[in-house]
Amino acid sequence: MENGISSYSRFLSGDKDAIDEIIRDYKDGLVYFLYSIIGDMGQAEEAAIDTFVKLYVDKPAFKGKCSFKTWLYTIGRNKAFDIRRKVSKFSSVSLDDAFDISDEENIEQKVIDDERRSDLRRLISKLKPEYSQVLYLIFFEDFKNDEAAEIMKKSRKQITDLLYRAKNALKKEIEKEGAVFYGL
Repeated sequence: MENGISSYSRFLSGDKDAIDEIIRDYKDGLVYFLYSIIGDMGQAEEAAIDTFVKLYVDKPAFKGKCSFKTWLYTIGRNKAFDIRRKVSKFSSVSLDDAFDISDEENIEQKVIDDERRSDLRRLISKLKPEYSQVLYLIFFEDFKNDEAAEIMKKSRKQITDLLYRAKNALKKEIEKEGAVFYGL
């Protein structure tokens, strides 16, 4: 997905199809991250759309100080906070409804994995917003601590501490529900 830089450069040079590549590559992950901020799937999708519209209309300069994905998620985070400020009440949407099942050889294993991820996302969504954001960025989006720190506007030490507390809170939530997750 690091073709985001090349796709964005092509878009800025006039290749209108390149923006479609960026949307295709980053939309799903961005929406789930924004959901961890907003708490409403519809509004998270709206924030993601606003993010891509900003790229399309404003064409902000990518300065290369971070990865393209980090830069894009930072723009998305700002859009999510804009929406959050405008909305006073939040409603939750089950993340169980947010998964699509692709055509893979082992569809049964895919369904089981999706259910585990869905359960994990549901449990993460019960945590404090900062906890759910850091867990989502690190474990679902594979950001490094430095990148998560930049997106969340925190220091690396703050992210390390936040991640430690978030993991402990998630562990308690899992134990409270009696759920069993492998790999945690």
